[in-house]
Amino acid sequence: MKQLKTPIPGLSFITAILVLLASTSSLADTYEVTVTNLTKGLSFTPRLVFSHTGGQLFNPGAPAIDELISIAESGNVGPMMTLLASFPQIVIGMELGDGLIMPGDSQTLTIDADPGNVLTLISMLIPTNDAFIALNGVTLPTTGRINYYPSVYDAGSETNDEICANIPGPACGGAGDSPDDAGEGYIYTHPGIHGIGDLEPSEYDWNNPVAIVVIRKL
Repeated sequence: MKQLKTPIPGLSFITAILVLLASTSSLADTYEVTVTNLTKGLSFTPRLVFSHTGGQLFNPGAPAIDELISIAESGNVGPMMTLLASFPQIVIGMELGDGLIMPGDSQTLTIDADPGNVLTLISMLIPTNDAFIALNGVTLPTTGRINYYPSVYDAGSETNDEICANIPGPACGGAGDSPDDAGEGYIYTHPGIHGIGDLEPSEYDWNNPVAIVVIRKL
C-alpha cells in the first residue's frame, strides 16, 4: 500500500490560518483564468482553480497528500475540493473547469479573490501515470493580466511504467488509482514520456511549456 499519507496540517498554506482569522476583508476582485493546452497529444483533465490567502498546496521534494494523488493519478478532484471547502478562512474562491482541454483548445474560468490573495491551479495530464500541471500559489495581477506557464510535476505516487492498463483517459482507458504502487515517494519535475511502455514519445512526450495560463483582473 502507499506510504504517502500526509496529515492535513501538512498543507503549507494552512500554516497561515492564524493570520487569516484576523482578516475581515470581503470579496473585492474578480479574475478570468484562461488555460490553453500547448501540447500536441496530451489532454488536461478537469481543472481545479482556487484563490487562497497565501502559501502553497505542495512542496517539490516532499510526499504528495492523498487528495493531490487522486488528481495526479486519476483526475479526480472531488477529494481535494472537499478538503479545501473545510478551510473557508483560507480558501476564498474555488472553481472547476469541466471536461478535457484537448491540444490547442482553451477554457476560461472566473474566480473571486480578496486583495493580496494568491492562486493555485491543478490538473492531470493524460495519458500519463501521475503527471500534473500546476500553478502553486502564484501572484494575482493588481491590474491588467499576467501570463503563467505551469510546470509539469510527477506526484511520485505511481511508477512511470507508461503501460495503458495503469493510465486512465480516452487514449488508454486504464485504471486511475494505484493503491499497490508506492512510486518514488515525493513530488518532482516530471521527466516526460520515454517509450518504455505503450506510449509513443513522438505522440505524447512534451517540450515545455505545455500550457499557458492567462490571469486577467476584471
